[in-house]
Amino acid sequence: MSADAVTFEFVRTTREFFPQLQKWLREPHVARFWNHDTADADIERDFGGSIDGTEPCEDFLVLRGGLPFGFIQRYRIADYPEDLALLTALVEIPPGSISIDYYVGDAQHTGQGLGTAMISAFVTKCRADLPDATAIVVPVVVPNRASWRALEKAGFRRVGEGHLPPDNPIDDGAHYISRLDLDESGPIQPVSPAR
Repeated sequence: MSADAVTFEFVRTTREFFPQLQKWLREPHVARFWNHDTADADIERDFGGSIDGTEPCEDFLVLRGGLPFGFIQRYRIADYPEDLALLTALVEIPPGSISIDYYVGDAQHTGQGLGTAMISAFVTKCRADLPDATAIVVPVVVPNRASWRALEKAGFRRVGEGHLPPDNPIDDGAHYISRLDLDESGPIQPVSPAR
């Protein structure tokens, strides 16, 4: 593997990963925008359903070089009718659209382009795993510049903005909504992070 190559592995979340998720969700750069309760019962409530198949999303621990790096989940927007209604009021949501949520776990890995590279790799995975998915539509609260810039650098384009209920009550609900059509121009080009 060349020095510039960045490879990611996406491993379906199991309960053995819950302590890692708890640790990351307590990190200030993650907690600011995820605003997630991190007691054992809260982690079970919010991530157990994906493992058990009672929640229609797929959660992944992201590994980089075999080591825990971050978290990403995907879901079909139509499986969450309330979210679909809120988004449809702001932008077009093509049938078959999915959405993703993500974070880089440790602050030392932020600001280097690695989040963008992770998103790009996951887009490639989504194209391979979900051939009927048409687009990835992602709302991001406006103050989370690192997140919406990572999407832009990964090939997403901003298609709208407007109010959505924020995850953190300190935010006013202003969101940018980005979209990447999965049938556009074949595979996304890998992104080399800044060193």
